[in-house]
Amino acid sequence: MGFLEKIGLKKKEKVEKGVEKSRSGIMEKIGKAIVGKDTVDAQVLDDLEEILITSDVGVKTTLEIINRIEARVAKDKYLNSSELQKILREEIIALLKDHAPDKPAEFDAEFPQKPHIVMIVGVNGVGKTTTIGKLAHLYKKAGKNVMVGAADTFRAAAVDQLKIWSERAGVPIIQQGQNADPAAVAYDTVSAAKARNADIALVDTAGRLHNKKSLMQELSKIKRVMGKVVEGAPHEVLLVLDASTGQNAMQQAQKFTEFVDVTGLVLTKLDGTAKGGIVIGVSNELDVPVKYIGVGEDIEDLQVFDRELFVNSMFTD
Repeated sequence: MGFLEKIGLKKKEKVEKGVEKSRSGIMEKIGKAIVGKDTVDAQVLDDLEEILITSDVGVKTTLEIINRIEARVAKDKYLNSSELQKILREEIIALLKDHAPDKPAEFDAEFPQKPHIVMIVGVNGVGKTTTIGKLAHLYKKAGKNVMVGAADTFRAAAVDQLKIWSERAGVPIIQQGQNADPAAVAYDTVSAAKARNADIALVDTAGRLHNKKSLMQELSKIKRVMGKVVEGAPHEVLLVLDASTGQNAMQQAQKFTEFVDVTGLVLTKLDGTAKGGIVIGVSNELDVPVKYIGVGEDIEDLQVFDRELFVNSMFTD
């Protein structure tokens, strides 16, 4: 049983409800594609390819899935179209398994090193600061000693918003206000986490992409100064993406991975979109695991990503 179930949250119901818009759109289209069919033929596969691409799975990942299904059809010969959903789920789960550990870490898991430093990146407006607040809350509820650092000093609103979330989560915040040196804030955050024997520190960063060179230099400097305080820091770099933007999220992800070694993805706002396929596509194309998904606005609606639960929720009537 995972941490969220331990505290009384029904993870399965949350995820199923969170992907409802995506599921209803995809399954309706698949139903139409296989109605009256008694075998999975070339037309069914062509229709399925179009359905996955238009559901923001992406062309590259869709072709990989279709190739996997074609191999299954060739092997099993007379595959009934009613089995297509089952095979589709199995092959997508297998595809995601190539990019993620078998058992995702829950909030109450032990860190290999303390303080565990997490740098959060992503463009403005994707839910980055909200995600940090929710992570801080959930780690705190799991018994961790948590700190947050407001190193997105480009916007005054970012610092203020993170301060509100830190108060809501009941965790200390390290800040210097707008226009402060982001690397200096990151340095102070990691130093404070080390001095106060914190378990984890979550460091916010600016999300502007209009000047790629400036952003790359800033993120590199932040990483460098954190590593001077705690060996190996940051231990995680989480990229936050807005799932409702579909292929735009994929483009953002590609840009950020040019600048920084992203170790995990956070897909927010899944409950408000029919573009849930992006979760599959972005993880596969970047070869980076999805670590968390946002399936609602409540503070506890940030879920540890479970690939089997997600895929079964997306591709089941």
